[in-house]
Amino acid sequence: MPEAKIAQKGPYPVAVEASKTYYWCACGRSANQPFCDGSHKGSEFTPMKYEAAESKTVYFCGCKHTATPCMCDGTHARL
Repeated sequence: MPEAKIAQKGPYPVAVEASKTYYWCACGRSANQPFCDGSHKGSEFTPMKYEAAESKTVYFCGCKHTATPCMCDGTHARL
């Protein structure tokens, strides 16, 4: 499997809204980080669906190498 492009070596804090659906960019190519803009088309990557259970700030992975997609788990510190 191809390796994702590192969009940013750190998380993207995002204030999500309860009951809203978000699509996290898994390939790292989106110009609308941390969300998908369709740049993965033609690759083996697909965006990951995230449904907000409550309104709060969450930290989406920016390095695209997290072991807990789509949330940051600190992996960027080891890249």
